[in-house]
Amino acid sequence: MIPLTAAQIAAAVAGELTSGTDPNTLVDATVVVDSRLAQLGSLFVALPGENHDGHQFLASAFAAGASLALVTQPTTHPAVLVSDAQYALGQLARYVLAQLPLARVIALTGSAGKTTTKDLISQIISPLAPTIAPLGSFNNEIGLPLTVLRADTDTRFLVLEMGAAGAGHLDYLTNIAPPDISVVLGVGQAHLGEFGSIDLVAQAKAELVTGTKAGGTVILNGDDPRVRAMAAQATRCTVRYFGSEPGAPTATTVSAGAITINESGAPSFDLTHERETVRVDLQLVGGHQFINATAAAAVGLELGIPLSTVAERLSSARALSGGRMAVTQRSDGITIIHDAYNANPESMASALHTLARIGQGKRTWAILGEMRELGSATTAAHERVGVLAVQNNIDHVIAVGEVASAIITAGLRQPGAAGDYRSVLDIAAAREVLNAELKAGDVVLLKASNGTGLWRLGDELAEKEEEN
Repeated sequence: MIPLTAAQIAAAVAGELTSGTDPNTLVDATVVVDSRLAQLGSLFVALPGENHDGHQFLASAFAAGASLALVTQPTTHPAVLVSDAQYALGQLARYVLAQLPLARVIALTGSAGKTTTKDLISQIISPLAPTIAPLGSFNNEIGLPLTVLRADTDTRFLVLEMGAAGAGHLDYLTNIAPPDISVVLGVGQAHLGEFGSIDLVAQAKAELVTGTKAGGTVILNGDDPRVRAMAAQATRCTVRYFGSEPGAPTATTVSAGAITINESGAPSFDLTHERETVRVDLQLVGGHQFINATAAAAVGLELGIPLSTVAERLSSARALSGGRMAVTQRSDGITIIHDAYNANPESMASALHTLARIGQGKRTWAILGEMRELGSATTAAHERVGVLAVQNNIDHVIAVGEVASAIITAGLRQPGAAGDYRSVLDIAAAREVLNAELKAGDVVLLKASNGTGLWRLGDELAEKEEEN
């Protein structure tokens, strides 16, 4: 973060210095919400949590070197007192970004693919100039401002995910970091339970479009009719499209064609822009990755990077954020496909197809947990996964938890369901099955929503490679 005094921070967040706080106290290091991450010169933000209150960790933050805290309760430590620490965190990020006129914000949203696309964009554009993009999904009211606050006077690009779990969320985030370039990847059933309908999901995603700076660029998925319709709301911006459908909405469309999937599950495709075509050979696993790569390519082209260079950087790009179609080939002959940091019906279908592709001629295992936030569509969505498991000829399907058991019920009802389909109560039970039954040559997919905790088992199975 740019160096700021306590007085400057108090003014930026409309807060008050606590008694005894020197207004010239300098914050010149990271802003943190976890006291264990504090260092000399940090600002510690004492947020309330589900299990702990950040104010309980003020002493440890200052012992680690923090010079100032943002608090909602009186304290004897040097601090700025505010009524809402989370809101103040966002306002501080907005203030800091306003001091960095050379930093351009590239923001993306969508029901799936945000994290992977963000990682691809950063690998395409970072050779141009200093770029900040978080690892993982720092896309909410806390993670996004923390990412913005990593920027300094050298930063030229900020690549930000913006997640929406309800109406108004993207309005809030774009107020903190108004985008110069916005990307909308797609409208799917993620968070359907909170929104109530797919059309309301689309309305929420469109807040990114209306929050884009006047004169900016909005890049839309031309394959998704709900996303394509958002062009009508981009009245102050240039509109670009990406996709794979023939008959591009405009001549500036970036498109993918001649898509193939190799035996490792990685797609190759022709990337076309303004009558020029180049071949891209992704290292990322999953047939769906071509659309994420095409979206990332559109950003690179918008920033003036030649198509051939974009293709070269896409072809060399790696998966930077763990737990997203991360493939580990263990030395004991077992392959782990760890995709358990997020799940919705669309990504579940793609993951099962990829498992079938990678596991051709081998025993395949799908360890599947609950897809959350689907509301009234929950049971039907999980039943559809069971049908897809049968259609993809998955050998062993283990559903973890009561909600996910609908996968097994539906799978067993399907004609030709010859595989091993079973439900287990929890992750410990799934672990026991795998420890007892996995053999060399097996391919194992782990897929569930983050809140189920199945990702921990995925981490364990992948980390066993280090022990072998």
